[in-house]
Amino acid sequence: MELKRVVVTGLGALTPIGNSYPQFREALLKGVSGANPITKFDPEKFKTKFACELKDFNVLEFLDKKEMRKMDAASQLAMIASMEAVKHSGILEVSINKERAGVILGTSIGGMPTLMEPLREFVLSDGTPRFGPFFVPRVLSDMIPGHVSILFGFMGPNYATTSACASSANAIIDAYHFIKLGKSDIIVTGGSESCIIEPVVGGFNSMHALSTRNDDYKTASRPFDTGRNGFVIGEGAAILVLEELEHAKRRGATIYAEIGGGGLSADAYHMTAPHPEGTGAIFSMRHAMIDAGLQPTDIDHINTHGTSTVPGDIAECMAIGKLFGEHTPNIAITSTKSMTGHLLGAAAAAEAIASIIAVNEDIIPPTINHFETDPALGNVSIVKNIAAQKTVKAAISNSFGFGGHNASVLFKKYQTE
Repeated sequence: MELKRVVVTGLGALTPIGNSYPQFREALLKGVSGANPITKFDPEKFKTKFACELKDFNVLEFLDKKEMRKMDAASQLAMIASMEAVKHSGILEVSINKERAGVILGTSIGGMPTLMEPLREFVLSDGTPRFGPFFVPRVLSDMIPGHVSILFGFMGPNYATTSACASSANAIIDAYHFIKLGKSDIIVTGGSESCIIEPVVGGFNSMHALSTRNDDYKTASRPFDTGRNGFVIGEGAAILVLEELEHAKRRGATIYAEIGGGGLSADAYHMTAPHPEGTGAIFSMRHAMIDAGLQPTDIDHINTHGTSTVPGDIAECMAIGKLFGEHTPNIAITSTKSMTGHLLGAAAAAEAIASIIAVNEDIIPPTINHFETDPALGNVSIVKNIAAQKTVKAAISNSFGFGGHNASVLFKKYQTE
């Protein structure tokens, strides 16, 4: 069976540092922090009082109020970012076989905000059920891609992936495989998350996972820095349109990058802690390179998972050092979570877009808030505070999730031959 080449032809973003792909790109390259005091609820009694929320954003500018009421916030964000990505790709300007166009999107927590709304009323009332007719479909994670498929009439593969913070990387890899195997021509993929709510912030606080740098929240997300003390939770959606190469060429599409491969693995170690030796991360990166037919020396850049937690950053850098050996200092690594915060199920998709920017434009977004490199990280080369110009022929985007889920997506500069 002939394997197909898979390229990226459309991008959409709705993030704490930009409400569109162009805004997101500009803020990434400028090194803008998306952290701000929490406005979605009163955080006074919480250890962490800040997050990376969307800004200057009104969903009613994009969606009809009647339709919006049928959707959880995560679905709303996915719809808006998908509309941008599909428009950016130009696929609606030509005739396509919608049976061979699909939607695969990732989310970690999905409809939890919807779940909380009636439960608050139920608990605070006399116990009378007050659940609306849209409660169940709004809660379901699979409704996120479901709404997008309905919007565009895409009748191909349609489902949600959930693997904690690796969710949208799993979605991208699944979409890549469907097209590579010749089963689809186009798939809208990526992820969405909107869960800056009390139980999520409180739950992560109880795990000591979130930064509590309330007096300096703009610099609280400090991947690889000796002063890091946890991640900053964020929200948003990021969408990629993947397309079979010949299909894209026939319609004259702009190609931003090629997906060379995807690697998946499990730490098989702990519910929440990464494997201390980075074993699973090594496997996922290695499998992505094998899939792409590349060697370690072919990799120019890694967009790390880089959450700003002490054990996570060390384990990932240890894995990079072990896998890439003497080539490690030649690889420019960065963590865009220093700017966006951690978008949970949407994080991998946002970081995939950052990796595509690096491959397409030969410029690497920085890791901001970097003051002093943790010596435990080894001989990695961090892009510190300012974007770096560098030829990037191949880049890996890493995403790791609670449960030991590891996913690595490899992007290549598009070559006609």
